[in-house]
Amino acid sequence: MRCGGLFASLSLFLAVGQYACSVDEKGQFEQDLALRASEIHERVITIDTHDDIPNSFATAEVDPGVRGDRQVDIPKMAEGGLDVAFFIVYVGQMERTPENFELAKSEAMSKFEAIHRMAEDMYPGRIELAYSADEVERIVASGKLVACIGVENGFAIGKDVGLLKKYHDLGARYMTLAHNGHNDIADSANPREDLGDGETEHGGISLFGEQVIAEMNRLGIMVDVSHISKQAMLDAARLSRAPVIASHSSIRALTDVPRNMDDEQLRALRGNGGVIQVVAVSSFVKEEAPEKRQAIAALREEMGVTGYRAMRTLTEEQRAEYRRRRDEIDRQWPRATLQDFVDHIDYAVDVIGIDHVGISSDFDGGGGVVGWGDASETLNVTLELARRGYSEEEIRKLWGGNILRVWRNVESVAAETQAADSTS
Repeated sequence: MRCGGLFASLSLFLAVGQYACSVDEKGQFEQDLALRASEIHERVITIDTHDDIPNSFATAEVDPGVRGDRQVDIPKMAEGGLDVAFFIVYVGQMERTPENFELAKSEAMSKFEAIHRMAEDMYPGRIELAYSADEVERIVASGKLVACIGVENGFAIGKDVGLLKKYHDLGARYMTLAHNGHNDIADSANPREDLGDGETEHGGISLFGEQVIAEMNRLGIMVDVSHISKQAMLDAARLSRAPVIASHSSIRALTDVPRNMDDEQLRALRGNGGVIQVVAVSSFVKEEAPEKRQAIAALREEMGVTGYRAMRTLTEEQRAEYRRRRDEIDRQWPRATLQDFVDHIDYAVDVIGIDHVGISSDFDGGGGVVGWGDASETLNVTLELARRGYSEEEIRKLWGGNILRVWRNVESVAAETQAADSTS
């Protein structure tokens, strides 16, 4: 062999050896990272602040104790290490008439009953309802999963502030002031033309809304500013004596949709002491291609899916067909990824600090990204956070520490207010 050939062979051997070492080192790094993330995930309390439920929840039709096709159920929570889920009492916006106020209250009560039925009658040995931040920690320590309750859309109280006490007694620990469409409390980030909404109705929070926020502070119900207009959000942060939350919103600087929060809103949230629960809704995390939006709109028009209520009128076969065709659209124009989602967490942390950022999914209400598609994949979020260099203490804050801090602050304000009321 010529000398040049010998050196070439030796160089190739060394290069292959270095590559093998590189591959081995990378594999070892991934193993070590996965182990570290798994250990962190086991030690911290993981809280998802927004998981929707259907009207048939906690029945034979939608049994939360059976691993099914929904994104959140008890088996998937256990598989993914999701300790706590806020199950949502959602009421869609309707025309504001006395009859619809009664209908909204009835629908809300039905969902309260379903959540209680799950925790108290069907699966009391596996999941327990928490009424306080301390109870969350106690239940997790006992080895059971935790159910909490949030109300989505202040339309659930109509014009009756007194209903807040009833809902609080049933376990409601936050209420989203409005949803899609203005109500008597606040302007929405997404006005409803079909309900006659203009761009704004109250210029933010209404006078009635100010009473509602004061009563929520008095009772110990967290004020949720997701879904409401920017001015309403800024008003709520100013008016609330307790920290507010954005239970499921993402970052407008990264994805420019009305439901996301801009930097001014983020800083107002920090100034109030609150927390944004960054949400894994694909269209809030990554801007959708116009062609995808058109395809989704065409599918909805064809199948008559004009909103949540319309979806409920479909038969099970029709819903299955809708999901199948929607999945086809998602395959053609892929959803946002877990990495895209954590980019929003990174941004919020950079702007307002680690103490004011948390995590939510909006599972079973439109949420889910590639990599965190249901509760069983929850560990993947911790893995990505660890990969990006977040410490265990930082991950603890993101996953549950921050929302528990806010919850305790809200409880303290309520206790102080009630004590002052009793002595006046």
